[in-house]
Amino acid sequence: MEFYLELLAYFIFYSFLGWLLESVYKSIYEKRIVNSGFLYGPFCPIYGFGAIIMYLFLSIFSSNPVITFCLAFIVLSIWEYLVGIFLEKVFHRKYWDYSERKFNIQGRICILNSLFWGILGVLFIDVIHPFITRLLDDINSEIIEYAVIIISTGLLIDMIISIKNNFSIAIDIKRVEEINNNIKDKIEEIKLKGKNVEQSLQETLEELKATRTKMILKSYKRILRIKKAFPSLKSEELTQFLAEKKEFFKK
Repeated sequence: MEFYLELLAYFIFYSFLGWLLESVYKSIYEKRIVNSGFLYGPFCPIYGFGAIIMYLFLSIFSSNPVITFCLAFIVLSIWEYLVGIFLEKVFHRKYWDYSERKFNIQGRICILNSLFWGILGVLFIDVIHPFITRLLDDINSEIIEYAVIIISTGLLIDMIISIKNNFSIAIDIKRVEEINNNIKDKIEEIKLKGKNVEQSLQETLEELKATRTKMILKSYKRILRIKKAFPSLKSEELTQFLAEKKEFFKK
């Protein structure tokens, strides 16, 4: 099998394994079912990329668990930190926050997670990856290639949709506020005209209200999905929107 297909196979498998591990952990911690991760499907790419990093750069230290632990501790902590910064800069929200944990750096990484990365690195190099390699060796390479191509395509589509929807949230929130202002203007206009108000003006007002309700519902569902996947997510904009629109649905 081509080397790039081999890497893709590892990336897919470990993205799924990372999603499973994190979802189970968060579900136990939150005491409810949590579909963890940025994507809609059962994949967490941060783990897939992390596994590739370990595979490419830590395998040569497989004979020394101490060095493997230390390097995994450092390298994967840096990786988590950089991913955190990237997501914050791109989407203007903090998807995870370890500020309440001891020995954290700007809430993006903490000592507990870094220790976890170190232990996972040793297990990955000495136990997990050798097992997965033997497992893949027993499967027909053509089957793996077809599976990798199909799953990679689905994963790419999922990434595109997830990124688009995350960007759309901020746009939709601004659009809702614009519609709110238009509704206020129309209501004031109707009050001024009193009994002489045109039917078309009243219809325009009702259309604006219907559009607002649809956009609020769509945004509300998307934000709740993200909040469930990232319980420690921090965003004043999203928190305020959820609080305001929760009251809106009670009216």
